[in-house]
Amino acid sequence: MLKITLKDNSIIEVEKGTSIIDVAKKISEGLARNATCGEVDGEVKDLRFELNEDCNLVIHTFSQDDLEGKKAYWHTTSHIMAQAVKRLFPNVKFAIGPSIDEGFYYDFDVETPFTDEDKAKIEEEMKKIIKENIQIERFSLPKKEAIELMKDQPYKIELIEELPEGEEISFYKQGDFTDLCAGPHLMSTGKVKAVKILSSSGAYWRGSEKNKMLQRIYAISFPKASQLQEHLDFLEEVKQRDHRKIGKDLEIFMTHKLVGSGLPMYLPNGATIRRILERYIQDKEISLGYDHVYTPSLANVDLYKTSGHWDHYKEDMFPVMKMDTEEMVLRPMNCPHHMLIYKNKMHSYRDLPIRIGELAHDFRYEASGSVCGLERVRQMCQNDAHLFVRPDQIKEEVGRVIKLIKEVYQKDFKFPASAFKYRLSLRDKANKEKYIDNDEMWETAESQLREILKELDIEFYEAEGEAAFYGPKIDIQIKTALNHDITIPTCQLDFALPERFELEYIGEDGKAHRPVVIHRAILGSSDRFISFLLEETKGNLPVWIAPLQVKILPITDNQHEYAYKVKEQLQAKGIRVEVDDRNEKTGYKIREAQLHKIPYMLVVGAKEVEGNTVSVRSREDGDIGVKPIEEFEKEILKKIEDKQ
Repeated sequence: MLKITLKDNSIIEVEKGTSIIDVAKKISEGLARNATCGEVDGEVKDLRFELNEDCNLVIHTFSQDDLEGKKAYWHTTSHIMAQAVKRLFPNVKFAIGPSIDEGFYYDFDVETPFTDEDKAKIEEEMKKIIKENIQIERFSLPKKEAIELMKDQPYKIELIEELPEGEEISFYKQGDFTDLCAGPHLMSTGKVKAVKILSSSGAYWRGSEKNKMLQRIYAISFPKASQLQEHLDFLEEVKQRDHRKIGKDLEIFMTHKLVGSGLPMYLPNGATIRRILERYIQDKEISLGYDHVYTPSLANVDLYKTSGHWDHYKEDMFPVMKMDTEEMVLRPMNCPHHMLIYKNKMHSYRDLPIRIGELAHDFRYEASGSVCGLERVRQMCQNDAHLFVRPDQIKEEVGRVIKLIKEVYQKDFKFPASAFKYRLSLRDKANKEKYIDNDEMWETAESQLREILKELDIEFYEAEGEAAFYGPKIDIQIKTALNHDITIPTCQLDFALPERFELEYIGEDGKAHRPVVIHRAILGSSDRFISFLLEETKGNLPVWIAPLQVKILPITDNQHEYAYKVKEQLQAKGIRVEVDDRNEKTGYKIREAQLHKIPYMLVVGAKEVEGNTVSVRSREDGDIGVKPIEEFEKEILKKIEDKQ
């Protein structure tokens, strides 16, 4: 008998050779019905896998927080889709069909791209295969026999030929369809319930433009039709929140192929948003004792060799430009420049902490396929700062950074505390070559950040492999409206760059000492933060950030003079306001203002002129009523001041 330790640490005994699905049945029929795969001592296995020694076993199901369980379900559905395509297009050549974090895809070599009509037929055929409830069988073959089995499938043969001699080559068969596959898979096609083909596109074999263009179909499946509908509703919500769509609709930014991919241009509305955000964070930092600087976007390669970025980061930098006797490169980050500013003069222990901040333009060599609107760009404006501190000041300064992050995100931007998680990002000890080589420094820095988080009574989790190459980080993970975890604010501890640049301060003992550097970003890059803000708000930006805060709508030409008088009065108080004096119906003007997400509309007609009032409409609350101009002015200024 074998002892099997389950997820809850309970132990059950089974006979040697018992399969994972039979263990599931032993626990409960419900678990067996919902099981999709198992995990044996950390390795994901097929439900058919037989247990032959004591082990730890996790049985995965299709559930919200079980990605492995969902991936096995989706991988099975990718084979169902491939079988459907084979039935409809007998001459198809198969490439790969993996599960991904949100569904699955399969790449096909077909004579012509799939049409919408083709995809509808494929989806119907998939439903037929599911109804047939075909048993799925696993078998393996030696390499020579595997190649013979796949003789009509060149992409599969290519994959088989790359496998080492003697390695098990596994296949899965469901009725008239067999595919090269490592698994895992469900027991039968009938276990899948609701399916939907989402889209198709071209995709190069193995991602190389040197290879043939294949046709990729993306799809998804669920155990219940209601879950599928929820997902489709979510995808529609994603479309509505896409900052690229919002950016175009609200005339915030544009791109053009003549400028280049990953290089957005801010239109007047976007420039206003960016200016407000950058002034906001800069003023806040100055009030907290930061000194702001400007440094060049270009630097000698030797600067990055000194800092260590050249060895660890050069693949993400733009190519070197040779100028006279120098080799120059566009900078990917600002810390090396700030190290030299610190080093520009001698410092006493009394001078520290020194806080150097900058809104700096940085450049990253992003692949054209990965750039995305404002979210992932090749040139960005970083809200960056470097704090030069004595070792005894580390805890206090990290605490100040965390306090600033909370003030910005929770007080001013009104994000709930529940949306934030603190992650201690550590180096990957199994891949030390990715990091500055100094074990003692790493142990010191990681333990210090860990202790600081504990002393500040902040709940956190640890993540290996997420550190910067020069030191560990406290990353604040934000749960977005689309349920994604993203990192924007960050606080990093660095003992390495001060050593590399030989930074010093004169201590109380009259001797030279090394400062410690805290790297921190609050808004991250202006570009990415704006994309995040647009998607979180669906473009309904808070009044204080909205590029246009008020639009005045005169009912007839007779109110134009009064409308412009109101505009001048509000504008004098710093309110961003325009008059819509077009010869259009008032209802049309209101609808258009609402489409442009303008927080307030002031309708003025003969009665408003006579009473020196305005009829106020709110983006959120609709018709608020008639108010004296001074009263509206006071209310909106209060909202702006309080960042409501």
